[in-house]
Order: sequence, then structure tokens, then C-alpha cells
Amino acid sequence: MNLDLTWRLLKGGGRKGLLGVWLTLGAVAVSTALLLFAVAANLAFDARAERGAWRNPVPIAKDAAAKDAAAKDAVAIEASRFDYVRDRAITVVDLAALRPDAAPPPGLPRFPRPGETWLSPALAELARELPPAELGDRYPRPAGVLGDEALVYPGELVAVVGHAPDAPAMTAERSDDWIVGKPPVRVASLAGTPSEDAEAYKVLAVIASVLMVVPLLVFGGAAARLTVARRDRRLAALRLVGATPGQVVRMTVAEAVLVALAGALVGAVAFALAVPLLTRIEIQGGAWFAGDLFPGLAVLAGVLVAVPLLVGLSAVAGLRRVVVSPLGVAKRETPPGMRFVRVLALLAVLAAFPMLTQGTSVAIVAVALGLAFLCLNLAGPWVVGLIGRITAGTARGPARLLAGRRLVDDPRSAWRTVSGVALTGFVAGFLGLLSPGAFAGDDGPPRLRVLAPAGQAEQVAGQARERLAAAKVPAVVTVAKRTVVAAPSGPLDAAAMDRARTALAGLVPGRTPTTEADERGFGDQLLADVRVGTIVVLSVSFLVAIASAGITAASSVLDRRQTYGLLRLAGTPLEVLDRARRAETLIPLGVMGGGAILVGAFCAMPFMIGGVSVAGVVTLVVCVVLGFAGVIGAGALSRPLLRSVTADPAPRPD
Repeated sequence: MNLDLTWRLLKGGGRKGLLGVWLTLGAVAVSTALLLFAVAANLAFDARAERGAWRNPVPIAKDAAAKDAAAKDAVAIEASRFDYVRDRAITVVDLAALRPDAAPPPGLPRFPRPGETWLSPALAELARELPPAELGDRYPRPAGVLGDEALVYPGELVAVVGHAPDAPAMTAERSDDWIVGKPPVRVASLAGTPSEDAEAYKVLAVIASVLMVVPLLVFGGAAARLTVARRDRRLAALRLVGATPGQVVRMTVAEAVLVALAGALVGAVAFALAVPLLTRIEIQGGAWFAGDLFPGLAVLAGVLVAVPLLVGLSAVAGLRRVVVSPLGVAKRETPPGMRFVRVLALLAVLAAFPMLTQGTSVAIVAVALGLAFLCLNLAGPWVVGLIGRITAGTARGPARLLAGRRLVDDPRSAWRTVSGVALTGFVAGFLGLLSPGAFAGDDGPPRLRVLAPAGQAEQVAGQARERLAAAKVPAVVTVAKRTVVAAPSGPLDAAAMDRARTALAGLVPGRTPTTEADERGFGDQLLADVRVGTIVVLSVSFLVAIASAGITAASSVLDRRQTYGLLRLAGTPLEVLDRARRAETLIPLGVMGGGAILVGAFCAMPFMIGGVSVAGVVTLVVCVVLGFAGVIGAGALSRPLLRSVTADPAPRPD
């Protein structure tokens, strides 16, 4: 009975009533698509970390006492290092089997034999394209191509090299540094743990998700309150003619869930269609496998259930006045004002924020950011009401007076129009100032360096001179303590540098000749990825803000069409109504948006190291200007709707 009546009311709402339904559906669709993106990003980083874990082996012996016993369980020796070609990093994994039945690494049909090399598809293709003296001679016996299971991302350059257990490459001293590589260790299996850089990216992904998800949840909850005035008056009328509170609640839940479920399905389809484009976003050195960005069926089902549930709960939360005082809703009485305790909650969180973020736990940081978000959303309506009183008190014309009175009359509705911008301003203020520049680097000519074994620096230097001369690469080779430095001379380009790298490959077993730029490369990559992540998060946030502003502005016009009609009957020009509509958006937009940026910048202060970067300030200014322009443009789209609802000013019941 309730479902049938709900369906009839939905269909019988008229053209503008159906427009309100479509607005809600669109808002839920946007929220669902972006929520799936935020969830999928975390799952994708987890998938990358798991696929690359085999390159980060875990030793089976932790102390000398257990070494002899653990050696019996060892099946292989594994080490890793980084090589370079055309300024791109190559991950080289050195393996030696200790047992004939040793399980192969992911992506290989069998364990590599001594002297064999297995190359990733991208590296194998590059070895075919470049002259052998630049790359191929470093890996002279390619036995096959690695499968995708061995790669962190498509196009990754990886080489797996087989050795004998007593080969110099598996016994020589190496540095234990994730930037240089990992020394040889005996392992019981090739199931390792995520590397330090993979863990760092997972932490950054969690923080980015909090910055995206909280505005999405607020926007999704606000979607349930679109066209709220029309629905409240309709439900109040049903209460006055005899509908019970339970029937009102069930009808509200049914209407909200039906529309939200349809919107969630549309959003899921939109996300699936966008995945091929999302895979092109390069993070951590490369693009993405499409399978990493597709959440599993359980996650998809969870989102499709959670979004309608959130919308239904938000709709029910706004029914108190309808259930308790339906006559007051029908008479359009102004609800009681909000209390200053909302602002006190925000001030308390901001005061405690520096202490909450002192720990290294990402969970604490995420909770602190979430609290700041939610308290900003809680204080927003109170501040909008204050803005309305100031605007009405200082008005010198009818448009600003109408705008101020509207903000005072229903600050919650006005806040919904600008909440997306305010929460996005928080994200912009937090991330924009943290967007890093680049590490300062040496702009001089590149020099290849390799650490020689103790007492063998001069011998290694002589071998380096012979190899470079044979490869016809002019270079000056010097020794600084144990470090052999080769500075190629003459015309130097990428090809000449790669010939020098190939000539010096294997000069010191287990070590790769590198330049200062090579050793800075991972730090530069991390900073570049942070900048890309900042742009992605700000883009998503401003997309939510623009969608929120456009949808809620149109919904506000539909909610107040009877008020607009009465004002037109009283002789108010349409231009005055339009200026009032713009003012009630732009005034709180400027105040709340600017204030939220300052709050975000304040929350970013505990994480700032080395001051504010110029790149961060530029990113913040550009994103804020473009985002605010988009929000203003989206709000302007409701002007034709305002003209439409006032074309026939005679008020009529819904």
C-alpha cells in the first residue's frame, strides 16, 4: 500500500516534480561514481603492493642462533637492484635456486636458470628497438617474457636474472637501501612484503580518499534533502488528513531509496565506462591495469547498498517536523534557530588538531581530517544564518534584502547550496599548500659512480677505462676513496650515456653504476606523484562542488516556486529575483569558501616541512579560481528554471 502510494505521488508530481526526482537521481549518480573511484584507488594501490611484494624478500633467519636451522628451509637466494636506460628505472631481480623444486616467481613458468634473463614486455620491446650496445648487451640471454603477474603496472621495466648460488652477484656486498636495492637473502619462498615506497603510496591513498569521500558522503546525504520543501509540505498534508507517522516514514524511505538505487546504478555504470580513462593516470611510474581499478563484486554490492541506505537515513532524519508538527510545516513556520555549540565543536577540533596529528599512524590522521570535515559541515548552517542577518541588516536594495532574509529563514538549505564549495575549499587549502616542488639537483654533466670493494678501487677504475675505451665512449675515470667515477666527455646524449652504462654493467658484481640524478629519481617521482594526486583530488572535489551547486540551486528554485510566484504577483521584477538568488549563493560562497580554505591551510600546518612551496600556492590559486568559476557557472544554469516557474505566477497546490 505504501509503495503503491509512493509511486503514485512520484508520478503525479507534475513536470517540475519529476525534475526534482531527476535532480536527486543525478546527485546520487555523481556521488556513487566518485565514491567508487575513491574506493577503487585504495584497492588498486593494494593490488600493486601485493604484485610487487615478491621483489622485497623476507629473510628466513632473523638471528645467528637460528641461521643454521633456517638454512635448511631456504629454497632460493634473492636480491634486487636498479638499472637505468633512457633515464627510466629498470628493476633487476637476481635469483639463485637452492633446490631444484623451487617455485618460480610470479609471471614465470619456471625458475630462471643460471645465466638466463626474463624481461618484462616493455623492456623486451625496448631492447629490440635500441642498439645492443645501449641495452641488449646487459641482458644477453633473454629466455622469455614476464607475465603481468610480475609487474606493478603496465609498461614497467623489469628484468629477472638467474644465477648460481655461489655467483659473485649473489655473494658480493650490497647496500640495504630501497633506493639502491636489496642485498641477497635466503628465502623460504618468494612471497615477500610490500616495499617501503608501496606502503608510502598506500598511506597517501588513504589520506586522499578521506579528503574525497567525506565531501561525497555529505553531498550524498544532501541529495536526500533536495526538493525537501515540496516533499515536506506534501507529507504534512498527508499527516493532516490522517496518515500515521509510520506511514509517512515508510513512504519517505521508499521514495528516497527508489530514487537513490536508480542513481547508484547509473553512477556505477558511469564509473565502469570511465575506467579506461582512469587507467591513463600515471602514478608511481606508470599507468594502471584495468582490473586493479574495478572493485570486486562484494565492494560494488556494498556501495550500491550503502548509498541508498545513506540517502534513506538522511531523508528520515529530516522528517521530525513533519511527524511532530505537520501544521507548522503546512503553514511554513520558520524552524527554530541553531545554536552556537556547532561552531564550538569546530573550534575544539581545530584546537586539538595539531595534537591529533602528532603520531605517525595514518588512521589517526584520517580520523582527525574526518572530524575537521564533519565539524565544518556542522558549523556551516549556523555561519550561513549569521551571514544572512548581516546581509539583511546592511542591505541597501531589495535584492540583497531578499537574499539576506532567505539565508536567515532557511540557513540549512542555503548551506546545502554552498557546502560542496566549502568542503572543497578545505581540501584545496589542505592539499594546495602541501603540494611540493622538486628536489634541488646538480645541473652539471652526469657522472656514473660505482662503489668498489675495499682495497680494489684502482683495479676497478682500470677495468672501467678499458671497458669504456672498447665501447668507444670517451670518459675520464677517477677514484674518490672507494667510489669509481666515470665522467663521459665529448658530445653526450642519452645514447652515449646508455652505452657507458652498458659498458660498465657488471663491473662490480651486484652493483649498478648510477648518477646523482638516478639516486634522486625516486624522490622526484614521489614528489611528482604527490602533485598529480593533489590535482586529481582537487579535480574530484571541485567536480562534486560544481555538481552540488548546480543541482541544489535548481532544487532550491523548485522548492520555492510558490514563493517566487507570489513575489511576481506582488510586482517584483524577475531581474530582482534573479539578483537575490545569485546573492544568496555568492555571499556565503565567498565567505564560507574562503574560510574553509583558511581552515584547511591551518590543518596542513603540522605536516608542512621546509615552508610553503611556490608550486603549491600556484596549484591552490589555479584550482580555486577554476573551481569557483565552475560553481558560479553551474548556479547560473538555474536562471532559465527561475524564469519558467515565474512564467505562470498564480500559486497552485502540489
